[in-house]
Amino acid sequence: MEIKVDLHTHTISSGHAYSTLAENAIAASRKGIELLGMTDHGPTMPGAPHLYHFGNLGIIPEELHAVKILPGVEANITSHEGELDIPIRYLNQMKLVLVGLHGICYPGGTAEQNTEAYIKAMRNPYTDMMVHPGRPEFELDLERIAYLSAELGIPVEINNSSLANEKLGAWGNCRRFAKYMVQYKGPVILGSDAHFSDLVGDFSHALSLVREVGLAEEQILNCSPKRVLNYLADRRKSRPNIS
Repeated sequence: MEIKVDLHTHTISSGHAYSTLAENAIAASRKGIELLGMTDHGPTMPGAPHLYHFGNLGIIPEELHAVKILPGVEANITSHEGELDIPIRYLNQMKLVLVGLHGICYPGGTAEQNTEAYIKAMRNPYTDMMVHPGRPEFELDLERIAYLSAELGIPVEINNSSLANEKLGAWGNCRRFAKYMVQYKGPVILGSDAHFSDLVGDFSHALSLVREVGLAEEQILNCSPKRVLNYLADRRKSRPNIS
């Protein structure tokens, strides 16, 4: 299985990442990555960029070092209602919108509250993909998320960074989630969640888990740049018209 797309990466603009977009693109090119997401954290994350950063993404070239670039955001869920920290007028302009839970941005709650927040964000028409549900920071109903991923056609991530650092039991959660994805056949993305250029395109732990649980290649969206771009084009068609 060859992964040609890394949709979840960060630049120095995130505040706690350490490489520029150009450095990430060079690293991606060396590793055979053809399509690269630039998804810096939304503004409620300490050190994250101001909204002006996201309003100016249009200046970024479509290609750097022979790698196609998808400028976007890793938006933060900020409430039990699944609200995001990026206004719709910005989300509507982005080429890629990832969404996830982060402890410093979200108040926390019961498993039911956390799951509802995650699912409400998943149902947001401006959300493209959901990230790192396997992180144990918040208790989630992983089976329900996997089921709705298949029902809604929204890809959910197996996050290599969580597995690499063994964040307080992430392997166990990610393994359970991956097995549910096998069962319900929802779409999956593998993400490096790279915060340094050398880690761009590193899916080693995620691929190990994929092989362990028998996740089918056709479920993994980012095996193919064309599949990713076609999916994102279809998502744009389903967004409300706010022009």
